[in-house]
Amino acid sequence: MRIVILTVPECPNVPVVRERLAAALDGRAAGIELVEVSGEREAARWGMTGSPTVLLDGVDPFAMPGAPPSVSCRLYRDAEGRIDGAPSVRALREALAGARRPQQDEEQGCCETDPLVPLDPLSSLDPLDSLDPLDPLDSIGRGGRGRRAPAERGLRLVQQAVLRHFAATGRAPDAALLEGLAAEAGRSAAEVLAELDHEDFLTLDASGRIQAAYPFSAGRTRHTVHLANGVSVSSMCAIDALGISAMLGQDLTISSTDPVDGRPVTVTFADGTATWQPPGAVVFVGRRDGRGPAAAVCCDSLNFFAGPSSAGRWKQAHPSIRGEIVSQARAIEIGQQTFGPLLRDD
Repeated sequence: MRIVILTVPECPNVPVVRERLAAALDGRAAGIELVEVSGEREAARWGMTGSPTVLLDGVDPFAMPGAPPSVSCRLYRDAEGRIDGAPSVRALREALAGARRPQQDEEQGCCETDPLVPLDPLSSLDPLDSLDPLDPLDSIGRGGRGRRAPAERGLRLVQQAVLRHFAATGRAPDAALLEGLAAEAGRSAAEVLAELDHEDFLTLDASGRIQAAYPFSAGRTRHTVHLANGVSVSSMCAIDALGISAMLGQDLTISSTDPVDGRPVTVTFADGTATWQPPGAVVFVGRRDGRGPAAAVCCDSLNFFAGPSSAGRWKQAHPSIRGEIVSQARAIEIGQQTFGPLLRDD
């Protein structure tokens, strides 16, 4: 059997998946090949939908139908429903044995969904009509509860410190840098981060390191935000990227790509005005059915598109994702409403 691990450079979950593969093999000899993937086109060629992706004789046993090629961090669920950065030993053992994976271990934490009715031909679509209505804020805003952590138990202090560190450095802080703030609430940084993870204000990997703190991602994604302070940082999705200017109160430029044809999409915020290139670009806001953190159920379904027709084609190719095309103004409004208040002092 040929085992290949597809990864982005310096993916922190590669040692984890290597160790779990060794345990799942139970001493059986097998060569494990590590392949570093550096771009979306290469990811599409390999069939990589996030880092790390495990291929067994060229097949991804944990593949989710319709998941797009991606060089972002990949999330899995273990048998207890917990988010993890690599498949569990149990899941790998079953995959190696050729058994069908149990539903509760499926990558991205999504539940089985009923097929959706196909869309009408693209020629009949009004470009900015809802394709499959849902409340966009429900997709990204913790079911209407918002992304701003409560002030109690040190949650907001630590969340805001994490966000400011991302904005200042482009990276997630180590837990050690947060110990002083957590101590003000009589807690350890690990305890506060675990609660923030449980409540989906941020996500942690299996080692307790910060993978994402909405709107920022510690791993590379399709959406890069170039801040006025010279820092570049990845955002979790298009809506997250559009909320960063309001959150930080600074000008910035968002660089993204249309997931259908790779065309660049750029949004520049300057003096409170957003300029889009191409001018007809739109945003698709969607989610999978089922429960789970935003990183698992919707972040890869909120993307920039060079135009409505491209967004419509993507929707047709992903029938398991409910969602709608939104205008530039509406996308900015959602982003600002969701992330604008996160660093307020009150």
